[in-house]
Amino acid sequence: MIDRFLKAKHWQLFTLMFGIPFLFQIIMIGTMFLNINSETNPDPRDMFNMFKFFPIIMMLYMGIFFGWFWSIAIGLQKKAPKNITMKTRKFKIFFFIPLVYIFCISLFIGGMFGGIMQSGTEPSGGFLGGMVGIILPLHLLSMFGIFYSMYFVAKTFKTVELQKQVSFGDFAGEFFLLWFYFIGIWILQPKINKMAENENTAANPDEIND
Repeated sequence: MIDRFLKAKHWQLFTLMFGIPFLFQIIMIGTMFLNINSETNPDPRDMFNMFKFFPIIMMLYMGIFFGWFWSIAIGLQKKAPKNITMKTRKFKIFFFIPLVYIFCISLFIGGMFGGIMQSGTEPSGGFLGGMVGIILPLHLLSMFGIFYSMYFVAKTFKTVELQKQVSFGDFAGEFFLLWFYFIGIWILQPKINKMAENENTAANPDEIND
């Protein structure tokens, strides 16, 4: 699976990352407008009926997005110079934190809308306030995990590209390309394709400490 991500074309990844959520939004908006323009009074529960598919769509999207990150950070390790060691343990911890969080929050949102549609009652203010108090710190931790993952992925990419120890200044550009991945994927993925095809030709005695 890692090799498939590394060898995938930029347009293929872009289509998968943006085609799925964009199509979902078009269908959802179209369904809402059909309900609003119908001859009978629109039922709000029918208007938001598409949200029950939110967890499935979100998991497909995040699977591709995080799969791409994982493939670069882990799959390119064998392309790094033999004497450069990049410690992946911290990356794996912070990588899975946002993945688990997004999975849980997607199930929660889908379940909440499903409950509203079935019962016709809105959740109480106390319930919503309590959920915000729980979700907010988890959301901040998840954001940190995503940023650290981007940091490690960009560092791995640049280490393999330059075949030497790198500092943040060396891979700051790649970090921001990963952040704005809808642009960066067109620039980074062709280089990743070449890295996946080529064998290491250099080594460096330095060791990277994370």
